[in-house]
Amino acid sequence: MNNAFLHTKPHEPADFPRRVLLAVSGLTPQIVTETLYALAADEFEPFVPTEVHLITSAEGARRAELSLLSDDLGWFHKLCADYQLPGVRFDRSCIHVMRDTHGQPMNDIRSPSDNRAAADYITAQVRSITADADCALHASIAGGRKTMGFYLGYALSLFGRPQDRLSHVLVSDPFESSYDFFYPTPYSRVLQTRDGQLADTAMAQVTLAEIPFVSLRHGLPTALLAGQASFNDTVAAARLALAPAQLTIDLAHHRILAAGHEVCLPPAELALLAVFARQTLQGNEPLNAPTKSVPDPVWASLYLREYRRITGSMTDIEGTERALKNGMDGEYFSAHKSKLDKRLKTALGPAAEAYRIHDGGVRPRRYGLTLKPDAVRFASEVAFKE
Repeated sequence: MNNAFLHTKPHEPADFPRRVLLAVSGLTPQIVTETLYALAADEFEPFVPTEVHLITSAEGARRAELSLLSDDLGWFHKLCADYQLPGVRFDRSCIHVMRDTHGQPMNDIRSPSDNRAAADYITAQVRSITADADCALHASIAGGRKTMGFYLGYALSLFGRPQDRLSHVLVSDPFESSYDFFYPTPYSRVLQTRDGQLADTAMAQVTLAEIPFVSLRHGLPTALLAGQASFNDTVAAARLALAPAQLTIDLAHHRILAAGHEVCLPPAELALLAVFARQTLQGNEPLNAPTKSVPDPVWASLYLREYRRITGSMTDIEGTERALKNGMDGEYFSAHKSKLDKRLKTALGPAAEAYRIHDGGVRPRRYGLTLKPDAVRFASEVAFKE
């Protein structure tokens, strides 16, 4: 057997070791059991979560605990027993109550500040779950206020990966409007619906409508994926990352503006980027890199011209000039290009690709920026916020 197949990563959501169902709800906690049933009962792609998480209000949490987890009702436990779903973790610690701007449990979304707090809370939950590469997330937007479902769907667009899914649960009449319906039972159970009808839950139909989403994760900076940015800041970062690339170089303050982010660079790396930015502005062809172990005086001259514009420290200038007195060789060039690449990737994530010094991809290697001349400029404070 080919050993490569023994270490391949899972591709289908059901193959991941950690599988999470994340739902939002208001006063209808049956969203959890309805969605769990539909996922597990799917004829073609069954998905049994290893854990379930619910985002809700303070009152929603109380209702979820009483109807889904209590000894008297316990509809979550009944569902798992009826359909042999062992090992699905869902307890009080999995019920997450949204917090307002003062850190207090939220009873409802009634004000603009509540709206922002709900967006941030939901975004943080999705960011945390999707940070686990061994996890597949299924998000359900069926419950709660419309804004909650919107934020959950939008957060999945921002952070979702190929193994993640988004859906809405569909319940047949007359069960959809019944507070006493939690899932289709494998035995007869008669209940009274809100309009007074009698109906047998064994006859109910519950299905999922999967909602395709466009993942913007690839455009987010690495720091944002791992950080605690608000919903608005995350959306703004995605917009900037997906916008046409624009590079502004501020030599005086050792920084650039790229993909909407200010990035501070050491003089050595900034000087190298400035060389190629200047070449782009002048419409010049890509440059051959200096040869390995062969000092190149022309390259040293190009580099030192930018370096002198950047630094005002005579000691620093003299040290660099001594290092390049015979010219710049390939090792010096490669070392600083590698450091520049690393700093750009850390600050900008995948968006850094547009600002890297590229080698053309074919031999002989010729280096340059892929930006158009009108996308590059040199400036001081004009384009930057202090």
